[in-house]
Amino acid sequence: MRIPSNDISQGLMQRVAEAAAQQQSLQLCGSGSKAFLGRQPSGSPLDLTGHRGVINYEPRELVITARAGTRLDELEALLAAEGQMLPFEPPHFGDTATLGGTAACGLSGPRRPYAGAFRDFVLGATLINGLGERLRFGGEVMKNVAGYDLSRLMIGAMGTLGLLLDISLKVLPLPETECTLVQTCGEAQAIELMNRLAGTPMPLSGAAYDGLNLYLRLSGSEQGVMAAQGQLGGEVLEEGGRFWQRLRELTHPFFDNRRPLWRLSVASAAPPLGLPGKQFIDWGGAQRWLITDQSAERVREVAVRQGGHAQLFRGGDRTGAVNQPLPAALMQLHQQLKQALDPKGIFNPGRLYPEF
Repeated sequence: MRIPSNDISQGLMQRVAEAAAQQQSLQLCGSGSKAFLGRQPSGSPLDLTGHRGVINYEPRELVITARAGTRLDELEALLAAEGQMLPFEPPHFGDTATLGGTAACGLSGPRRPYAGAFRDFVLGATLINGLGERLRFGGEVMKNVAGYDLSRLMIGAMGTLGLLLDISLKVLPLPETECTLVQTCGEAQAIELMNRLAGTPMPLSGAAYDGLNLYLRLSGSEQGVMAAQGQLGGEVLEEGGRFWQRLRELTHPFFDNRRPLWRLSVASAAPPLGLPGKQFIDWGGAQRWLITDQSAERVREVAVRQGGHAQLFRGGDRTGAVNQPLPAALMQLHQQLKQALDPKGIFNPGRLYPEF
């Protein structure tokens, strides 16, 4: 299925070129479902929601290309009708979430450790750079992804490197069946078990711990899931699908809290962090959600010690450093990329780091 291109991209290119000439910063705006992420944005709003629609979808090739303003629920419904899915299980955080906003934030759901992250499924992308020029990187098949894979740099860049027009993604078939098992255990035991099972042929697609219970999701063929269920034991969670959906969308009761919410990405086998507050473990141990009043310095110190980093995901001071400060050499690399793709610094200034 192919849909011809629209002319909205031409208007966007002209608007960006004008902003660059006037050195006017732009705030790239989608549906707003993820506007709470990152630092406080600045610049003149530029609405991107009109640039929407699927450009090409080849179910037999497991590839889809869609414009950045395409709603995520519409995209997933189209894939589901063909028995396919976005394997990285992206969170929506709202009914109007778009593909572009999801790419800019680079977020993946509970299936991430077992299927891959958003950027792992990117085949190519079209973007407008900070001079108003249209650039295309990658393609619609893996063999076209060669050299510097700049399309994947857009994932998680919070719109600071360019205006994403469209993106080509690899998709996968929906699993034949799924089952969620739950058992009561301690935190250290849960972390050990999640990591041990990840090294086995078990058809795991989710592993989380809420401080009392360990949740394991099995996905695959009916025969494979039943065999794994018999080996693992535990109780079957009747509303397993709802549990994972609420965890992905942060609507689980754990997240109903006005205190600062931290997202720590650490080594999956890292021991209990020992920080005060409430904690929820996802990604088989690699993602630790933390609600705490501890200082940013303390939270980040613990994250680094466990091989990772910490992000002030929600709440707190959005004008400060919400992301883990980068070492000088890595910050220099980021600034060089910014200079190459957005030399006038017009895209979402200060959204990712105070420096740009």
